[in-house]
Amino acid sequence: MHRAQGRRASRMADQVMQEIARILVEEIEDPRLAFVTVTGVRMNKDFSIAEVLFTHFQGEEKAAEIIEAFGGAQGFLRSRLGSCLRLRTVPELRFAWDTFLKEMIYGQEFERPDPHSER
Repeated sequence: MHRAQGRRASRMADQVMQEIARILVEEIEDPRLAFVTVTGVRMNKDFSIAEVLFTHFQGEEKAAEIIEAFGGAQGFLRSRLGSCLRLRTVPELRFAWDTFLKEMIYGQEFERPDPHSER
């Protein structure tokens, strides 16, 4: 039973990710959301919350501005998801900058203080 739930959550997350990416390219006109790449979606156990992970080519400095833009577009995104995916309840969308690539490249180094800086 647990394994089936895991596959279902994974499938649902993939569908939400694909639809949000498509909507961003084809339907959203907010310039703050241009060049945003949706890198993943994590669903909670009851599918009521979807955490949408994203990156932007200009880097993490744009994260706060992009999250604000996503907040303004959330109603539209949820409406489109509801009609495209035919869900009983459309999950609440939460948006977060994806740190995976940075962690893969730099490992834990990016969290350590610079040894050459003055103390």
